[in-house]
Amino acid sequence: MRPSKQSRRSGDLFRERLDSIIDMGHELVRLSAMVPWSDFEDSFGRFYKPLGRPAKSTRLMVGLHYLKHVYNLSDEQTVARWVENPYWQYFCGLEFFQHSLPIDPSLMTRWRKRIGPDELEALLQATVALGLESKTVKASSLARVTVDTTVQEKAIAHPTDSQLYLKALQTLVRQAKKAGIKLRQSHTRLAKKAATQVGRYAHARQFKRMRKALKQLKTYLGRVYRDIERKIAGDEDQKGRFAHLMALVKRLLDQQPKDKNKLYSLHAPEVVCIGKGKVAKHYEFGCKVGLAATNKEGFFLAAKAFEGNPYDGHTLAESLAACEAMTGVVVQRAYVDKGYRGHDYEGDAAVMISGQRRGLTPQMKRELKRRSAIEPMIGHAKSDGRLGRNYLLGSDGDKTNATLAAAGHNLRLILRRLRLLFALFLRLILTQIANQNRKPPNFGHQTSMA
Repeated sequence: MRPSKQSRRSGDLFRERLDSIIDMGHELVRLSAMVPWSDFEDSFGRFYKPLGRPAKSTRLMVGLHYLKHVYNLSDEQTVARWVENPYWQYFCGLEFFQHSLPIDPSLMTRWRKRIGPDELEALLQATVALGLESKTVKASSLARVTVDTTVQEKAIAHPTDSQLYLKALQTLVRQAKKAGIKLRQSHTRLAKKAATQVGRYAHARQFKRMRKALKQLKTYLGRVYRDIERKIAGDEDQKGRFAHLMALVKRLLDQQPKDKNKLYSLHAPEVVCIGKGKVAKHYEFGCKVGLAATNKEGFFLAAKAFEGNPYDGHTLAESLAACEAMTGVVVQRAYVDKGYRGHDYEGDAAVMISGQRRGLTPQMKRELKRRSAIEPMIGHAKSDGRLGRNYLLGSDGDKTNATLAAAGHNLRLILRRLRLLFALFLRLILTQIANQNRKPPNFGHQTSMA
């Protein structure tokens, strides 16, 4: 059932009103008055059935996701801190202070899946409107953007052949036991010993013995795979139950060291290996994310996660199209680094690559020099907004996390703007009061007593 609107009662004898215990000039309080909560209720209301128990408030769910990515917290940490912070409760639409958890943390996962990554882009679009309203970003800046790509790493262990083979074998044996399939031999004890030997031989640089133990481990996995394949032949129910897992194991057994689109994780098969030429990290395992930000303020206008490992230049058209769809403004200038040389963009925007010399006005040169400012913005989104490591499942989780991380970055800039404006306002008031106190007294025209 659609979320029910929260009641606004005038008073309560035993509970304290939030507006009486918090500072109404706080940046979160001021931001809560600017966010278009009713638009979210209208947009997301169609994802609920007309019957059943009323769902949690849309403002509560949207507010929790905003706070999660502004303060870089997990679902569990967000819900736990929400109980302790009256400003967070006011931001999410409550009138009285609440001492119990608002939701179970798992409800945030189910809510994200219900809404979907495409519809959750409305949260990022709302931050762009808030940035314009708070004057954090100027309207003229929306037509001049900086585009760059980064790697959003997935929450997986560093992939090695021995651990992948062992994990696949243990998963197959576990699923066969649940399905009531009796195997000729599980090989779990021998496989675990072989995986341990692979690590020891590699550490001792005895690579011939290491390859022999690795081949033995792969043989154990192949035996279990073929045994299950024979046992489920002719049983359509069992085939459907094992279809996804068997396809992954076959892909793992068939792949070669030089193959493309290799399998690096069983629970995240969409992960790809990406090398960005970094000194500290030669390879990163996750997905590529294209980010478009205003050239002047570093305000994110689009965040798009790409499947596979496309060339940076082949992502430019989609990034600019997402930026225009998000803002409704046609991009006039796009500033990129040298990784975009040879791009396939054919739109109206002028693409200027770092190091370009010809055909640039002085203003274009200044803006091109600011292209590198997007790098620390990406760093802040990774360290402060959960873009550095994605814990959400599947390709939809990659898109959702990238969008919400960009929205969290924008909200941090808006909150900083509101905080500075309020501090400046207080300083002006205190200065005026101090000036009035220093003003010398006026005794008027005094006549002589002589």
